Amino acid sequence: MTEATAASRNEAIIRELYRVAEVQDADGFAAMFTDDGYFYDVSAGAKYYGEDIGKTVEIYAKAFPDMHRALDVFYAVGDVVVVELSLNGTHKGPLALPAGTVPPTGGEIHAPCCDVFHLENGKVKSFHCYTAATILLGQLGVLGNLERAIAG
Repeated sequence: MTEATAASRNEAIIRELYRVAEVQDADGFAAMFTDDGYFYDVSAGAKYYGEDIGKTVEIYAKAFPDMHRALDVFYAVGDVVVVELSLNGTHKGPLALPAGTVPPTGGEIHAPCCDVFHLENGKVKSFHCYTAATILLGQLGVLGNLERAIAG
C-alpha cells in the first residue's frame, strides 16, 4: 500500500470515528481503538483507556445533546491524521470536568479544536484532543471569576 493510499484509508477511518461520535455510540467509538489505545483530552488533563474511552462521547452527549463536530480540514500522512474542527452545541446538561461539574447554562458553544490521531492496523492507537477550553468555558459564561482571580 502506498503512503497516499494509507493516508486516504486512515482519513476514512477517522471520518467514521467522528460519525460514530455524532450518533453518540460510546461503545462503537471505543471499539475503534486498539487494545492499548487511548484518548487524551489535553485541555482537561485526562487520559482514557479501554471502555473508558467511550465516556468521552457520553460526557459531551450528556452536556450537549445536540453536539455537532464541524470538520473543517484533514491532514493525513501515513498513519497520522490531524483534523481542524469546531465543537458546536447547546449546554443543556451537566458538563463533567476533572475540576468539577458545570451545571447547564443554556449557552451555545462554537469552540475550535484540533485532534491528532495515530493509527495502527486500521484502529486508533492514540487520539489527542486539543479543545480551546478557555473559549468553550467563556462561551458558557463560566469564566467570570477569572478576572477576579487575576486582579488578586
